[in-house]
Amino acid sequence: MASVETLSRPDLNQSAPLQTVMRKLAIAWTEFEARLETTPLVRKLNRGQLTLEEYQAFLCNLRQQVVEGACWISRAASNISEDYFELRSTLMQHAHTEHRDYHMLEADYVAAGGTLETIQSAKKNIGSEALSAWMYHQASKPNPFALIGAMWIIEGLGSQKARDWGKAAIKQLNLPEDAARFLIYHGENDVEHMEEFQQMLAMMPLDDALIEDIVTCARVTGRLYALQLEEIVHA
Repeated sequence: MASVETLSRPDLNQSAPLQTVMRKLAIAWTEFEARLETTPLVRKLNRGQLTLEEYQAFLCNLRQQVVEGACWISRAASNISEDYFELRSTLMQHAHTEHRDYHMLEADYVAAGGTLETIQSAKKNIGSEALSAWMYHQASKPNPFALIGAMWIIEGLGSQKARDWGKAAIKQLNLPEDAARFLIYHGENDVEHMEEFQQMLAMMPLDDALIEDIVTCARVTGRLYALQLEEIVHA
């Protein structure tokens, strides 16, 4: 399985701007990963101290983000001009691939002892609200190329962390395998999305200004995603 770091290594077939943005995105990912490790939820998971209630809260909050994920990707695609038709098409396909993923989270929540009504009616926490607003803001811009930085962070989380988190929760809480299908599935499949994002970056008119926008978007997204997790467990 390729890692975020592997995908960001310079390739002789890549243009210099593509090599630059990949290298800077790798740095943004490293910053995000370090921030994740300081959140109470991840600390408790790493120490084997996660409670069932905290895992259920995590699934509830994750569902709200996933429900909207395909929506802001679709909005971004709709705001890409015909000059970048292939990029627009790729984003639309990506949205289609993920638009029903929240059903897996609902099933996981029920398998973990929760009720369908509870997870479907759960509200976004402060971090989730901020992340959602940021994503829609970025997706609503003309030719919102910078959003690829946000997608890099979120899909990188899936490819690098999701499977381990799911397996750890199952072991710590003595849960059935079908209580973490969403995390395990994305841990096994999101690496393909990371490769797809590298291809999308190659379709963009990369210059110094756009590279800076992409990396800034990745860094802001990482901070807001961590805030989302911080709001689940406060201590």
